[in-house]
Amino acid sequence: MTTTDDASESSAAHPRFAAALRELGLGELAVRARRFPEATRTAAEAAAAIGCGLSQICKSLVFAADGVPVLVLMDGASRVDLDRVREELGAGKVTRAKADVVRETTGFAIGGVPPFGHRTRTRVLADRSLLAHDVVWAAAGTPYAVFPIEPKELVATAGATLVDVRERSE
Repeated sequence: MTTTDDASESSAAHPRFAAALRELGLGELAVRARRFPEATRTAAEAAAAIGCGLSQICKSLVFAADGVPVLVLMDGASRVDLDRVREELGAGKVTRAKADVVRETTGFAIGGVPPFGHRTRTRVLADRSLLAHDVVWAAAGTPYAVFPIEPKELVATAGATLVDVRERSE
């Protein structure tokens, strides 16, 4: 059995994320991770590679709320409404975090940020839209790998607060 530069023999997940899953007692999720030959950095790329609906992709997005990193879990078909995040957090200003802040906070690069198993503990908001599915797919620590998880398990494992922060369609 051969390995790639960022996957262990038993998992397509990034080794650090696979270790975090084992520590959480969720090692079976690492085994169920899928690796793709092409990067799936966007929700659309991931949905196409998996063969699922765009809204079944869970995006893990890092924002800065008054300079403090916060993770927002959002379905792949929706956009985050920064005003709603600001209101939810009681923050003065919310912006998208820069790539170096994302890596420093989570330990992973944009496009491969998993919903949990991060380097540092951050506040996590999960949009209720994720609960519309039996299973969602999230990044497994690399832009080349995703894993399936039940939305309620995702929210619980991430320690997320359920919120409504997606952009409303007018």
